[in-house]
Order: sequence, then C-alpha cells, then structure tokens
Amino acid sequence: MQKQGRKSAMKNVGMKAESYRTAIATGILHAPPHCIELLRNGNTEKGDALKTARIAGILGAKRTDELIPLCHPLPIYRADVEYELFDAHVEIIAVVETIGPTGVEMEALTAVSLAGLTLYDMLKPHCEPEDLCLDQVKLQKKKGGKSHFTRVLKEAMPASVIVLSDTVAAGKKPDTAGHNVLEILQDANFTSIDYKVIPDSPEQLLALIEQQKNHYPLILTVGGTGLGPKDLTVETIQPLLKREIPGLMEASRSFGQKRTPYAALSRGVAGYIENSLVITLPGSRQGAKESLTAILPALVHLFDVQKNIPHAGGYQ
Repeated sequence: MQKQGRKSAMKNVGMKAESYRTAIATGILHAPPHCIELLRNGNTEKGDALKTARIAGILGAKRTDELIPLCHPLPIYRADVEYELFDAHVEIIAVVETIGPTGVEMEALTAVSLAGLTLYDMLKPHCEPEDLCLDQVKLQKKKGGKSHFTRVLKEAMPASVIVLSDTVAAGKKPDTAGHNVLEILQDANFTSIDYKVIPDSPEQLLALIEQQKNHYPLILTVGGTGLGPKDLTVETIQPLLKREIPGLMEASRSFGQKRTPYAALSRGVAGYIENSLVITLPGSRQGAKESLTAILPALVHLFDVQKNIPHAGGYQ
C-alpha cells in the first residue's frame, strides 16, 4: 500500500516579530546577439521588451502568494527589476523589500522568473525556440529575520526566572507561563537558569532580587504586571531600576496588541538593577511567551555586544 504524503500546510508565522527584510535574486536569459540588440533598442515586434518585463516582474513580486500556494501574503514596499545586457545574454536583477514576519526571497525569485518569461515571450518571434534559455534563477542575498536578527546567544549565559503566583506557589495549579519562559531562554542559549516560584509577595521578591542582582545578567519575573489588587511586581521593581529601558516593554506591548487587545493592560517595566537586567513579564502563558518573543532579538544583541555590561545605547 502506498503511503499517503504529508498534507500541505502554510507555516504559522503568527508568533514571529516583524522586521525589515530585503531579498535580491538574479537570473539569466540566453539569446542570440541580434535579440540582445532588439532589447537594447526597445523595438521587438511586441514593443519595448525590457520595460514590459520590468512591469511583469514587479507584478509577479506583488502577487507571489497567489502563484505559489504556501507563500504568505506580504506588503511589498519596494519591488524593482533591472538588467545588464551582454553580447549573448541578459542578466535580470530583482530587489524586493518588506516589513513583515517572513522574508521576501520567493517574491524576488518570482519577479526574476516573470521578467525572464516575459522577455522570452517577446523575443521568440525573432529567433528559434532553442536559441532562448532562461537559466540560473537564484537568490543572491537576503537580509532581515532570524538570519540577520539572531535569537541565540553566541556564548552561553546564566539567567534567573522568578514566578509570582499564590496559586502556583500553593500547588493549586501548574506553572505553564514560567516553564514556557524557561524553554525560550534555553533555546536562546541561556544556561544554568535559576527557577523559583514564590507567592505574590513584594517582600519575598525584594529579597530574591537583592540576592540575585550582580549574579545573573538577566532576571525575568513572571506575573504581577496586571491590575489586580495583588499585582505589585511593577511597584516593587520600578523604584529599584537605575537605568530603565522603556523600549523593551513598548515592543512587547506593541507585539501583544496585534494578537490580543488585553496586552494594553500590561504594566511591565524593564531596566538595570546594578549589573542585572530585570524584565517583568505577564503571568499568563501566552502573555509571557508573546512578550519574550517580541524582545528576544534585542536581548540577544544586547548581551552579545556588551555581555553583562549595561549597553550604552544605539544599535548596529
């Protein structure tokens, strides 16, 4: 019996942060020298082939998700097609840019392919079919996403996770949020992670922070950032911060609000307490995951550049 193939599915990019992305693709159309001259002069019997093919390539980039079944629709902020003409071939260069959760490699490759096929179509009345060949369509460069904004530390680094919850501390429910944070940190090459669960107690939190500051470059609290009467993590941590980094929580809330309007209610803060970067995450599993996912590339960059020394600001 023949096994059934795996079903096709579009990759879920809902938890990927948006970033600026660009891709450059090239291809070669081989053609006789007299056809190259027709391209140079813009006078094939169907008109100016280079201009028409450029429009076709741009249109192809914009409609890639309609042509390739499992490609995601993306806002295309730039799509351009250029050429280099040689004696017996033309090189096609496509550049595509977006800000989105996934890259535009396929859009650039589609632009090159559509432009090349359009040139083929407009030159075929002027030569034999075997004289034309679209060849070497390939990606030359891409920038953005995980290939550019890494989510894994170059060198392993310790961290601390402090979960604040009366019910979890009392054993009345499992800690899903804290364990989710642990998994994300481990995948990012944080090691020797200290994990503690305490009640919603400002006194116990203060004692732990006092004990751990300067020993862990990164301390994450989980819980107590909402508006409940016992949500006092922010009130406990904020007075201790010597250098706040408001952009981390701005990025976290912005990322979360695209997925749930409740993210606007999170009051999380981030900054340095002496040599430890302390970040307060929400207590829900999804809230903690979304918040850490949004800021992880910035954290990795921060620690890779300055290790456990407070970053002086700016980005590269």
